[in-house]
Amino acid sequence: MDEIFPTVAQLDADLRLMSEKTHSIRTYASGEGTMPEIPQLARKYGLTMIQGAWLGGIKKGNKLEIDELIRSANANPDVVKRVIVGNEVLLRGDLEPEELIQYIRAVKQAVKQPVSYADVWSMYMKYPELINEVDFITIHILPYWEDEPIPVDAAPAHIERIYKHVQQEAQAIAPNKPILIGESGWPSEGRQRGLAVPSVVNEAKFIRGLIAVANANGFDYNIVEAINQSWKSELEGVVGANWGLFSVDRQEVFPLTGKVYENPLWYKAWAIAAAIFVFVVAVFRKPLQALSFLPMAGLLMFLQILALLWVNQAELLWYASYTLWQRMFTLLVVGLNAILAGLIVQNGYACSAKLEINQKYAGYLYQLYLLFYGFAIFKTFSLAVDGRYISFPILTASVPVIGILGLTLVRYFSAHKSLSESMAFEWLPTNFKKYPGRHKWLACALIGTGFMLVIGEALAFFQSRDLILAYPEFGKRLATSLSFTMGNIQLVQWLLCLVVLVLPFAVSRGESEIVGR
Repeated sequence: MDEIFPTVAQLDADLRLMSEKTHSIRTYASGEGTMPEIPQLARKYGLTMIQGAWLGGIKKGNKLEIDELIRSANANPDVVKRVIVGNEVLLRGDLEPEELIQYIRAVKQAVKQPVSYADVWSMYMKYPELINEVDFITIHILPYWEDEPIPVDAAPAHIERIYKHVQQEAQAIAPNKPILIGESGWPSEGRQRGLAVPSVVNEAKFIRGLIAVANANGFDYNIVEAINQSWKSELEGVVGANWGLFSVDRQEVFPLTGKVYENPLWYKAWAIAAAIFVFVVAVFRKPLQALSFLPMAGLLMFLQILALLWVNQAELLWYASYTLWQRMFTLLVVGLNAILAGLIVQNGYACSAKLEINQKYAGYLYQLYLLFYGFAIFKTFSLAVDGRYISFPILTASVPVIGILGLTLVRYFSAHKSLSESMAFEWLPTNFKKYPGRHKWLACALIGTGFMLVIGEALAFFQSRDLILAYPEFGKRLATSLSFTMGNIQLVQWLLCLVVLVLPFAVSRGESEIVGR
């Protein structure tokens, strides 16, 4: 998007890496940056190409792409074996079918290679006239992005079913026309959709299942994609940047054979958390020794949990930060959570030691919680309005939420209060009780945006074109939409976070209530 393209040396290194995994690559554009250099580099490593021309709504740019595609195909017939004119142009609404067909016909007249157009499979069903225009049908089957998201275990069967469905429909129009699965893959990180869960293990499971079903049926296919593309985070969030077989630094995300671990370096996070724990205990060993055994053991366990949550938060949020601004925001979030964790432990110590709460530190803790409440409301509202590419902020919430639960338990066992009294925000500064109205509105905002999230998520499914076709009856479509929504574990986890955040407001008493009592 910034027109910063890889150098020829970088392309060379990537193609060398690809030659170890595949015999053919697909490109999406021909004329941008260093793209014209790819055919000769592919030849160097024995790779063939399915070369594409990127089409959009600007005719001048389309002409440059088409001209370069034709030139490259004619100049490199030993490398460029097939060409694709446009990618998901109809899905995006950049061109009308009649305009696209004119481009396809122009390329067919100018090159000898088979010519196609690539889009999600449903676009070929919507515009069957395309089937006659192309030499082979290129469809994208992405179970994660389906209007009716497919869980990873059912994805291979879904691919087989869709392929054969398109094959059957095409047979009536153009018998025996070849079909290429132009894209099929699974994200290793990001937002869950319905029952489709991004993860490294699930990506490995999907790719292995795709290869198996393709081999069993003789399907022609491409895996999307070779390398994680961090620039996509600007358009498609974290999930859009994590579809590669290789990470941005060209390391395998998972092996194609053998065991797969979600995070094979998990022990590093535990080691760092343990080091933090040892450091804190060493610095504050004398105050800790003043506690009796059970309060001290409970506080130390609480400290270790917070340290592990914070390290895990820092590692994963940094991994999912791709731009300068994203990294700066991550540093801010991680820094504030470190301060918050420290204040939570200090407050917990005061409760365990039955000391009077330091009003200065309690005030800082209160202000940080107010800041986080504002963030939670804003993020939940954004997810409710248009959350397709927005990740649930569960990691960001881990320290504040566990902090509330941990302090509740510390107060419950140390001060021998009831569970509701232990959860109340009375471990914050005394002036907290002067603002019952503020806290009432915050609680209402959290509850309200939580309901909006459920409604917004269900509505997005309910209004989707394929779901309308599959479930024309209102009741069945509504039930299906709600099942996708409430079957989303990440969404449910975030709702539980909101519940924990609301509970202290629900059980806290204002100043007037305390005086009256």
